[in-house]
Amino acid sequence: MRVVCPHCKSVNNIPQKESYAKANCGKCKSSLLDTKPVELTTVNFDEIIVNSDIPVVVDFWAPWCGPCKMMAPNFEKSATKFPLKALFTKVNTENEQLLGSRFGIRSIPTIIIFKNSKEVHRVSGALDEASLNRLVTQFM
Repeated sequence: MRVVCPHCKSVNNIPQKESYAKANCGKCKSSLLDTKPVELTTVNFDEIIVNSDIPVVVDFWAPWCGPCKMMAPNFEKSATKFPLKALFTKVNTENEQLLGSRFGIRSIPTIIIFKNSKEVHRVSGALDEASLNRLVTQFM
């Protein structure tokens, strides 16, 4: 399966397994098991969505948004539960207004899940960790 490195954004082909003890990027040698959410921009958004065979969970947020700040720790904790099962990403709608407009983001936080380069689900409002985990599990 194709997986985008969270560090250098290069595409890696790795065997699909139930779990991984170790998986490193072929280009930068960093761990592909790093689950810290990746910051998406207009420059890298399409490339990451198209080149990910795993679901891509995108959090559209803004720094001034109270519910976004409340959900951020839950989003990061959920990301740790899905190494190489889902790619957790964030779009700062304040900096990336074109992406917010392109996807019709009217309220934040909004979570959009992409699978096979297509939007498959969207939910607006802050989610707790358990709800986020259940949501992501549906699309794996």
